[in-house]
Amino acid sequence: MAWLYLIAAGLFEIGWPVGLKLSQTPGRLLLGVVIAIACMTASGGFLWLAQRTIPIGTAYAVWTGIGAVGTFAVGIAFYGDSAGVMRLVSVGLIVAGIIGLKLAHGLGG
Repeated sequence: MAWLYLIAAGLFEIGWPVGLKLSQTPGRLLLGVVIAIACMTASGGFLWLAQRTIPIGTAYAVWTGIGAVGTFAVGIAFYGDSAGVMRLVSVGLIVAGIIGLKLAHGLGG
């Protein structure tokens, strides 16, 4: 269950920078800030639950990794951010690190 909490925390971690970006749209300041705060709160709560079982370093790295990769994908899909080869390879390395941490945790490392 802890890993599901951690995945939820990471997904909500995507929401707060997206909310802040939305708040920069004219007429969307309050909505964006409310989304950002709600996502920060949910993300922190789920991270807290996950850390009851998952070591802090693993939980934090996976949490920020999911947030970074997800926000990167949202930026490409909805905000016209570059999808250059070096950017994609670099994000691939983050994903590899997340997978490595999960595998290491499963092996007791």
